[in-house]
Amino acid sequence: MALIRSVFYMLVLAVTVIPYTLAVILVRLLGGGARASYVPARAWLALAADVARPLLGIRRRVVGLENLPTDPKQGVVLLVKHQSAYETFMMPAIMPRRVAYVFKKELLYIPFFGWSMACMDMIHIDRGHPTRAFVRVIKQGRRLLGQGVWVVMFPEGTRTPRGHVGKYMVSGARLAIEAGVPVVPVAVTSGRVWPKSGFVKRPGLVDVSIGVPIASTGRKADDLMHEVQAWIETEMRRLDPEAYP
Repeated sequence: MALIRSVFYMLVLAVTVIPYTLAVILVRLLGGGARASYVPARAWLALAADVARPLLGIRRRVVGLENLPTDPKQGVVLLVKHQSAYETFMMPAIMPRRVAYVFKKELLYIPFFGWSMACMDMIHIDRGHPTRAFVRVIKQGRRLLGQGVWVVMFPEGTRTPRGHVGKYMVSGARLAIEAGVPVVPVAVTSGRVWPKSGFVKRPGLVDVSIGVPIASTGRKADDLMHEVQAWIETEMRRLDPEAYP
């Protein structure tokens, strides 16, 4: 049954991404800016996250939304635990501000999904040239954060299996320090139901815990990222204790 539900879920995503992508492209062709094109893109991402409940039995429980800044001009760097594609769909759906992802440029080549991302004002990087990629993150990230956009980064760089800890990279902390904005750590237990390397999803609960913003002013990137990692990994063990020995 889980396999059948997973297949049906992917078919729903494949069918629905087409009209939403066409809407994103149409908005851009008609002269709509990044804010306007974000509306249909966010709508599809929210759909992808929300239909996981009736189709897959995946529920989510979000705590800590009250920790997020309320000033519409305040940019933040959201540093998110990354275990599956679920949080990629979910973050724009639950955040009260426009978000921009830092993502590998290879995603742009995915039909429809990648074409939508190409129309968005986000930050795609070439992992094969890390120095150039970092310069791009800082330059574009500062611009977006200055506009009040929230930049989403996965500090481990890629998805990590449930119960594992990847190498936390300091680029997110360095961006926050350069832009003079706080970081917000986010723990997500999506690996509980959506495995990193597996097609079949399982019914269950995804816990999302949003931490208190951590100021970056006067901080060193290594120290700031160490604090973020300590909070996220401690929270992961509290939310999903059976995943950790």
